Amino acid sequence: MRKSIRPSVLLIITSLSKLALLTAMLAFAGDSEGSKATTIGAPGGRIDVFAPREEGGVAHEDLIGWVRDASKSATTYFGRYPVPQVTVRIITIEGRGVHNGRTFGSPVALIAISVGRQTTEEDLKGDWTLTHEMVHLAFPSVAERHHWIEEGIATYVEPIARVQAGILDPFKMWSDLIRDLPQGLPKPGDQGLDVTHTWGRTYWGGALFCLLADVEIRQRTHNQKGLEHALRGILAAGGNITEDWPLERALRVGDEATGTRVLEDLYEGMKDKPVTVNLASLWRKLGIQRFENGDVSFTDDAPLASVRKAITAAVDLP
Repeated sequence: MRKSIRPSVLLIITSLSKLALLTAMLAFAGDSEGSKATTIGAPGGRIDVFAPREEGGVAHEDLIGWVRDASKSATTYFGRYPVPQVTVRIITIEGRGVHNGRTFGSPVALIAISVGRQTTEEDLKGDWTLTHEMVHLAFPSVAERHHWIEEGIATYVEPIARVQAGILDPFKMWSDLIRDLPQGLPKPGDQGLDVTHTWGRTYWGGALFCLLADVEIRQRTHNQKGLEHALRGILAAGGNITEDWPLERALRVGDEATGTRVLEDLYEGMKDKPVTVNLASLWRKLGIQRFENGDVSFTDDAPLASVRKAITAAVDLP
């Protein structure tokens, strides 16, 4: 089962000082000297992977396969790889599992991620962290108060991208989303997404914004377009992690790609005041029921069942 995102797992990238970023980059350059990258080609981009070859550790070919699967998920969702080139540096540590993913857009696109030496191939196949980090590449860097949109997109898109790539079961994807999304609802005293910067509101409040936008875009366009069309439009306009954009510009470009004002209007409503969403009602309309054991059933005659199906269906766009 996919674990909930915990504060210790992911670094809030934009809060890093320039000094910390420089230190990380210098460490990367020093540690990578003399090692050889494995290059993975993807439509629209290249991934240069620095992965250790250690006796008794994770097999090098398993690590490369893991990166390849994550790149496939990102490419499937966005229609191409988000950046022309990115370096993925894998650091091995004691223990088991994937830890501490970090994505940088400046001075170069870089993903640094740690993997325990006892991690199995099965662990890597079930991992979501690297796909989450690759999704970060596909949205421009925005002001600190908007960090929720960066983490929200990565949190919402990651499991959908893995479903579209055939890596994650859609039943598990919806089960985990129903379980975790309430963490993004405003608590007493919370304000809007631009104002309340708790972990829950940043990651899952941002994901809630994305789900609401996805559903609304599909309703207004008669299921012809969804959030991925908006995000692909932003990416096509040059809005990736290496670029600094005002959030308003990104939302406007995304809306232009769908022929709606969903992103801009939703932002106006959620940016400075709390918005409570009846999630139970939304799940019923989408035709999803989650049981106590985590199992999920779908109802295909629900009012928004076609929207639910379209959200996880791979889109083939030029």
